[in-house]
Amino acid sequence: MLLLITSTRFAKNIVMCAIVLFIALFSTISDLAYGQDGKIDSKLKAMSIILPEAGNPIGSYVTWVRTGNLLYTSGHIPYNDGKTKLTGKLGRDLSVEEGNKVARNVALNCLATIKASIGDLDKVKRIVKVLGLVNSTEDFKDQPKVMNGASDLLVEIFGEKGKHARSAVGVASLPNGVPVEIEMILEVE
Repeated sequence: MLLLITSTRFAKNIVMCAIVLFIALFSTISDLAYGQDGKIDSKLKAMSIILPEAGNPIGSYVTWVRTGNLLYTSGHIPYNDGKTKLTGKLGRDLSVEEGNKVARNVALNCLATIKASIGDLDKVKRIVKVLGLVNSTEDFKDQPKVMNGASDLLVEIFGEKGKHARSAVGVASLPNGVPVEIEMILEVE
Protein backbone atom coordinates (compact mmCIF):
# COMPACT_ATOMS: atom_id res chain seq x y z
CA MET A 1 0.00 0.00 0.00
CA LEU A 2 2.77 2.40 0.96
CA LEU A 3 4.56 1.64 -2.32
CA LEU A 4 1.39 2.43 -4.27
CA ILE A 5 0.93 5.81 -2.47
CA THR A 6 4.59 6.70 -2.99
CA SER A 7 4.53 5.82 -6.67
CA THR A 8 1.29 7.79 -7.14
CA ARG A 9 2.91 10.86 -5.55
CA PHE A 10 5.98 10.31 -7.71
CA ALA A 11 3.83 10.13 -10.84
CA LYS A 12 1.98 13.32 -9.84
CA ASN A 13 5.35 15.08 -9.31
CA ILE A 14 6.55 13.95 -12.73
CA VAL A 15 3.36 15.23 -14.36
CA MET A 16 3.68 18.57 -12.53
CA CYS A 17 7.33 18.90 -13.61
CA ALA A 18 6.38 18.10 -17.20
CA ILE A 19 3.65 20.79 -17.12
CA VAL A 20 6.06 23.37 -15.67
CA LEU A 21 8.69 22.51 -18.28
CA PHE A 22 6.10 22.72 -21.08
CA ILE A 23 4.94 26.16 -19.89
CA ALA A 24 8.53 27.41 -19.59
CA LEU A 25 9.41 26.07 -23.04
CA PHE A 26 6.26 27.53 -24.60
CA SER A 27 6.94 30.94 -22.97
CA THR A 28 10.51 30.95 -24.29
CA ILE A 29 9.44 29.98 -27.81
CA SER A 30 6.67 32.55 -27.79
CA ASP A 31 9.05 35.27 -26.51
CA LEU A 32 11.43 34.47 -29.34
CA ALA A 33 8.67 34.33 -31.93
CA TYR A 34 6.99 37.53 -30.85
CA GLY A 35 10.12 39.48 -29.90
CA GLN A 36 9.64 40.12 -26.19
CA ASP A 37 11.29 43.43 -25.42
CA GLY A 38 13.54 44.16 -22.50
CA LYS A 39 13.00 47.10 -20.18
CA ILE A 40 15.27 49.42 -22.15
CA ASP A 41 13.70 48.45 -25.50
CA SER A 42 10.26 49.11 -24.01
CA LYS A 43 11.44 52.48 -22.72
CA LEU A 44 12.81 53.37 -26.18
CA LYS A 45 9.44 52.46 -27.72
CA ALA A 46 7.63 54.60 -25.15
CA MET A 47 9.96 57.49 -26.11
CA SER A 48 9.18 56.85 -29.82
CA ILE A 49 12.86 56.09 -30.46
CA ILE A 50 13.87 53.54 -33.06
CA LEU A 51 17.56 52.70 -32.98
CA PRO A 52 19.28 52.90 -36.34
CA GLU A 53 21.04 49.85 -37.71
CA ALA A 54 24.51 49.44 -36.27
CA GLY A 55 26.98 50.89 -38.74
CA ASN A 56 30.01 49.27 -40.26
CA PRO A 57 33.49 50.71 -39.80
CA ILE A 58 34.56 53.17 -42.48
CA GLY A 59 38.24 52.45 -41.88
CA SER A 60 40.66 49.88 -40.56
CA TYR A 61 39.13 49.26 -37.12
CA VAL A 62 36.22 47.56 -35.36
CA THR A 63 33.20 49.41 -33.96
CA TRP A 64 33.54 47.91 -30.49
CA VAL A 65 35.88 45.89 -28.29
CA ARG A 66 34.98 44.02 -25.13
CA THR A 67 37.47 43.11 -22.44
CA GLY A 68 36.05 41.50 -19.32
CA ASN A 69 32.97 43.45 -18.31
CA LEU A 70 34.02 46.64 -20.13
CA LEU A 71 32.77 47.52 -23.59
CA TYR A 72 34.54 50.23 -25.60
CA THR A 73 32.93 51.76 -28.66
CA SER A 74 34.91 53.36 -31.43
CA GLY A 75 34.09 56.93 -32.33
CA HIS A 76 30.62 57.23 -33.85
CA ILE A 77 29.45 60.03 -36.11
CA PRO A 78 26.03 61.12 -37.46
CA TYR A 79 26.11 58.44 -40.13
CA ASN A 80 22.70 56.86 -40.82
CA ASP A 81 21.42 54.74 -43.68
CA GLY A 82 24.87 54.56 -45.25
CA LYS A 83 25.48 58.31 -45.46
CA THR A 84 26.59 61.22 -43.35
CA LYS A 85 23.50 62.81 -41.83
CA LEU A 86 24.87 66.30 -41.25
CA THR A 87 28.10 68.23 -41.70
CA GLY A 88 29.32 71.56 -40.41
CA LYS A 89 31.22 73.36 -37.71
CA LEU A 90 29.72 74.63 -34.45
CA GLY A 91 30.10 78.38 -34.09
CA ARG A 92 29.94 78.88 -37.86
CA ASP A 93 27.47 76.53 -39.57
CA LEU A 94 25.43 75.14 -36.69
CA SER A 95 23.84 76.50 -33.52
CA VAL A 96 24.26 74.93 -30.08
CA GLU A 97 20.71 73.54 -30.37
CA GLU A 98 21.48 71.89 -33.71
CA GLY A 99 24.71 70.46 -32.30
CA ASN A 100 22.80 69.16 -29.29
CA LYS A 101 20.42 67.26 -31.62
CA VAL A 102 23.38 65.85 -33.57
CA ALA A 103 24.99 64.62 -30.32
CA ARG A 104 21.70 62.91 -29.42
CA ASN A 105 21.64 61.20 -32.85
CA VAL A 106 25.24 60.05 -32.47
CA ALA A 107 24.46 58.63 -29.01
CA LEU A 108 21.68 56.58 -30.63
CA ASN A 109 24.22 55.29 -33.17
CA CYS A 110 26.44 54.24 -30.26
CA LEU A 111 23.50 52.48 -28.60
CA ALA A 112 22.79 50.60 -31.84
CA THR A 113 26.38 49.31 -31.83
CA ILE A 114 26.17 48.44 -28.13
CA LYS A 115 22.95 46.48 -28.67
CA ALA A 116 24.50 44.66 -31.65
CA SER A 117 27.53 43.74 -29.53
CA ILE A 118 25.80 42.46 -26.38
CA GLY A 119 22.35 41.59 -27.76
CA ASP A 120 20.24 43.40 -25.17
CA LEU A 121 20.57 46.92 -23.73
CA ASP A 122 19.32 45.58 -20.39
CA LYS A 123 22.82 44.08 -20.03
CA VAL A 124 24.28 47.60 -19.63
CA LYS A 125 25.22 47.94 -15.97
CA ARG A 126 26.64 51.48 -16.28
CA ILE A 127 27.65 54.08 -18.83
CA VAL A 128 31.13 54.77 -17.46
CA LYS A 129 32.62 57.42 -19.75
CA VAL A 130 31.59 59.44 -22.79
CA LEU A 131 34.11 61.28 -24.94
CA GLY A 132 32.56 63.92 -27.18
CA LEU A 133 34.55 65.60 -29.93
CA VAL A 134 32.90 68.76 -31.26
CA ASN A 135 33.99 70.22 -34.60
CA SER A 136 34.01 73.90 -33.68
CA THR A 137 35.53 77.28 -34.40
CA GLU A 138 38.37 78.59 -32.22
CA ASP A 139 36.07 80.97 -30.35
CA PHE A 140 33.25 78.44 -29.73
CA LYS A 141 33.03 77.65 -26.00
CA ASP A 142 29.82 75.62 -25.68
CA GLN A 143 31.07 72.09 -26.37
CA PRO A 144 29.56 70.88 -23.05
CA LYS A 145 26.12 72.21 -24.05
CA VAL A 146 26.37 70.38 -27.37
CA MET A 147 27.32 67.13 -25.63
CA ASN A 148 24.40 67.46 -23.22
CA GLY A 149 22.28 66.13 -26.09
CA ALA A 150 23.99 62.76 -25.70
CA SER A 151 24.33 62.83 -21.91
CA ASP A 152 20.72 63.82 -21.26
CA LEU A 153 19.49 61.06 -23.57
CA LEU A 154 21.59 58.41 -21.81
CA VAL A 155 20.24 59.43 -18.40
CA GLU A 156 16.69 59.54 -19.78
CA ILE A 157 17.05 55.99 -21.11
CA PHE A 158 19.15 54.32 -18.39
CA GLY A 159 18.37 56.43 -15.31
CA GLU A 160 21.13 56.34 -12.70
CA LYS A 161 23.06 53.78 -14.78
CA GLY A 162 23.24 56.40 -17.53
CA LYS A 163 25.08 59.00 -15.44
CA HIS A 164 28.68 59.05 -16.60
CA ALA A 165 32.02 60.80 -16.59
CA ARG A 166 32.46 62.89 -19.72
CA SER A 167 34.86 64.98 -21.75
CA ALA A 168 33.59 67.50 -24.32
CA VAL A 169 36.50 68.59 -26.49
CA GLY A 170 36.54 71.15 -29.28
CA VAL A 171 38.48 70.05 -32.36
CA ALA A 172 39.43 71.74 -35.65
CA SER A 173 37.87 69.03 -37.84
CA LEU A 174 36.27 65.58 -37.81
CA PRO A 175 35.92 62.81 -40.42
CA ASN A 176 33.69 63.75 -43.37
CA GLY A 177 33.22 67.23 -41.89
CA VAL A 178 30.71 66.02 -39.26
CA PRO A 179 29.99 68.23 -36.25
CA VAL A 180 30.18 65.58 -33.49
CA GLU A 181 31.96 62.29 -32.81
CA ILE A 182 31.28 60.23 -29.67
CA GLU A 183 32.88 57.18 -28.10
CA MET A 184 31.79 55.39 -24.94
CA ILE A 185 33.04 53.05 -22.27
CA LEU A 186 30.41 50.87 -20.56
CA GLU A 187 30.24 48.25 -17.87
CA VAL A 188 28.15 45.33 -19.13
CA GLU A 189 26.99 41.90 -17.93
